[in-house]
Amino acid sequence: MKRYFIYLLKMLAFLLVMFAIMRIIFLANYWPLVKADMVPFVDIVRSAYKALPLDIASACYIMPLPALVMFILMCFNKNTSYRWVRWYFYVMIAIYVLIVMGEIGIYGEWGTKLNYKALVYLENPSEVVNTASTQQTTLLISLWACFTLLFCWWYVRWIEPTTEVVVTQQIHWAFYPAAFVIVFGLMFVGMRGGLGEIPISTSSGYFSNYKIVNIMTVNPGYNIMENISNSKNIDPKAHFNFMDDSTAEAITIETHQVECDSTVRIIKTEKPNILIILLESWSADLIESLGGDSTITPNFHELEKDGLLFTNFYASANRSQQAIASIYGGLPGLPVTTITNHPEKYYAIPSIVKPLDASGYYTSFYFGGELNYGNIMSYLRYNELDRIVEGKDVKANFHKGKLGIHDADMLPWAAKDLNSQPEPFFTTIFTLSTHSPYDFPKIFDQLEWPELEKQFVNSGKYTDIALKLFMDRAKQQPWYDNTLFLFMADHSHPSYKNYPLESFEYHKIPLLIYGEPLVDTLRGCTFDKICGNTDVPATILAQLGLSHEEFFWSKDVFNTCYRPFAFFELNEGLGWKTDEGEYILTGNGRADSLGQLERQGKAYMQYHFDLFNRY
Repeated sequence: MKRYFIYLLKMLAFLLVMFAIMRIIFLANYWPLVKADMVPFVDIVRSAYKALPLDIASACYIMPLPALVMFILMCFNKNTSYRWVRWYFYVMIAIYVLIVMGEIGIYGEWGTKLNYKALVYLENPSEVVNTASTQQTTLLISLWACFTLLFCWWYVRWIEPTTEVVVTQQIHWAFYPAAFVIVFGLMFVGMRGGLGEIPISTSSGYFSNYKIVNIMTVNPGYNIMENISNSKNIDPKAHFNFMDDSTAEAITIETHQVECDSTVRIIKTEKPNILIILLESWSADLIESLGGDSTITPNFHELEKDGLLFTNFYASANRSQQAIASIYGGLPGLPVTTITNHPEKYYAIPSIVKPLDASGYYTSFYFGGELNYGNIMSYLRYNELDRIVEGKDVKANFHKGKLGIHDADMLPWAAKDLNSQPEPFFTTIFTLSTHSPYDFPKIFDQLEWPELEKQFVNSGKYTDIALKLFMDRAKQQPWYDNTLFLFMADHSHPSYKNYPLESFEYHKIPLLIYGEPLVDTLRGCTFDKICGNTDVPATILAQLGLSHEEFFWSKDVFNTCYRPFAFFELNEGLGWKTDEGEYILTGNGRADSLGQLERQGKAYMQYHFDLFNRY
């Protein structure tokens, strides 16, 4: 019995040390960000003990199975070895280290911990591999193998007893139930994080004003299990029960109401072609006029001189499939999940394709890669576009990267291929070179000044060059004079300015309306009102004189009575912005509240998620 207790203590110590070592590996990998944020060393030190409650809870979830089996064997006076337990720990160690490696891989791209939404992408493992550089994939796999073997060896060498457990008859029978209550009672208390009324959760790890410290502190194993548990239970009450449902609905409806429906026409022709150039991951700070460096996208800057640039335009979410649902259906980003993962709910989302099709528009979508990622293809197929072109459909002999055809090849090809379509057309051309692994051709001298996200910044410069090649080719085509271009990003990305994910600076993206159909008085001007990518379908339809009433979440930004606001989701939080200010609610419960803004933002999120669950 003594060895039983000693083994459990050693097991607990082993797990806590493993968690700490992997936390250090995460910290080492993102040390440049720690320095860029000027994180105080004291916060890093505090993280070590602030992490203990969740680490202990995580360990207490791992330990009960081997502890229970060995306890039963002792009760029946069975001589047994601890050796069989090693296989259980081999699996636990491999899984935990894999979770940490996944978190290291995802944090640089998404700025979040590994979560259920990310795991959904594993349905297409080849796409996951393709979005990571070969170097990064090799490094993470190598680290996973090395640390898994190291911890497995350490367990066998130092933790697992080398002799059999000898059970004697000398222990009084009453000792066994007492030992059971003590051992498993303590484990239960550890799982709950103590004897308090409220059990522990990942929010207990959020103590610092520095995001990366909080991310590092929260045990990744505990986090992913909690996130999966919450995500599987898609229930608005489990996440956003801020107020009575009827109150949330009333506030949201009132927020969308306008006093008039009088649209200012910004186009000169009745039925122009609508061509959306959807710029993968372009953050606003790639654009000089939106606060970026002038050396990144000079060709985009030239286009601004004859276009209408939106200066307060925001993405409602962080993934491409969410953006496409916003552009086509006006649907704001969903927390916890995405609409593309719920084909059974597609019917409830309006689509800009239907009224355009009824008005005589030919609809198409171009992408140099594959659209299975994020289940985008199923969503587009459901919307019944006339034509969908992927990289595999392009017969030209282009050199391809891991994701597909590079932008400088794909965009000019698409410009010429549009001649095969009847007019008027509504077309989206989705770029890809600004998505990791950034294996674009190095056709220019790389920018060396960015201290953070250098590859991303250079990929933006590459796609900017591709835009010039595209426009040079487009201007030679017969459809050009009757085409209204919308250059816009699908979502933002961590950039050299290192804006936190929980900010409107991070979610700000470019939108430039350009083309011969644009009225002359708006060329070279800016549109400064707050709006977002969910407003695209209503605004387009209003300009074409088509009804947009079914697009509840989308607003016509050129309506003279338009009420400016923007929203973004944070998985378990939100951002809300109006002319009166901003409100941010983060997943750890911290809120920067401004009264009415808080009520509007929370009502909007609650009603949106409640409505989604009712679809």
